[in-house]
Amino acid sequence: MAAVSLPSSSSVFSFFLTTIFLLSISSWEVEAHPVPALINEKLYNNLFLHKDDTACPANNFYTYSSFIRATKYFPRFGTTGSGWATAPDGPYSWGLCFKEEVNPGSNYCDDTNKEWPCYPGKSYKGRGPIQLSWNYNYGQAGKALGFDGLKNPEVVANSSLIAFKTALWFWMTEQKPKPSCHDVMVGRYVLTQADIAANRTVGFGMVTNIINGGLECGIGNDARVNDRIGYFKRYASLFGVQTGPNLDCENQKSF
Repeated sequence: MAAVSLPSSSSVFSFFLTTIFLLSISSWEVEAHPVPALINEKLYNNLFLHKDDTACPANNFYTYSSFIRATKYFPRFGTTGSGWATAPDGPYSWGLCFKEEVNPGSNYCDDTNKEWPCYPGKSYKGRGPIQLSWNYNYGQAGKALGFDGLKNPEVVANSSLIAFKTALWFWMTEQKPKPSCHDVMVGRYVLTQADIAANRTVGFGMVTNIINGGLECGIGNDARVNDRIGYFKRYASLFGVQTGPNLDCENQKSF
């Protein structure tokens, strides 16, 4: 049997980002419901069709029960208004395949940040479904969720519950001057004069800007952005919702 060529670990982020984005849209368009009513286990497994494939390093890690348990820590979630071309079932069907970033280019330590100082010998590389990265994000997430993100960042790749909680924390939390992804998607965020000057518009493109704007926005026809849009469109069809306008951020300046 031929070996399976895996998608990049950044696809973990793309797939999960799209899913929580669509959950926000679903809750925005209809009366609020508990998350299990919006995404049952069958839909969850269809979204992440190959997450438990033996070829995936994270097989059997991202369980539906852990996802649902994590959502209960964020009561407003779900209740407020580059693909792999030859992959089986298409390039957008291999979400949640990785627990952590593969071959990181650095240890993601910003030693200029004195509020959340790096712990010697630790790597703050991407981990979990949204690929939590950098010491300041691990520090803040750990403080909010009850673990030591600076001294024990590895727990994000060792506990599926904590992994999902970090992704939801990032989604729900404002980090000025950036709004929270959640507020953008449920229509709570009002564009500032700085946003207007930077040509930032509310939509999926703005969420990409919040997450990774410095690397992916302001670039015409960026393959990574196009991949995220591809994931988004597939998941929108599974959820039965419209994608809305402003899907890319090619004309936006980063925050």
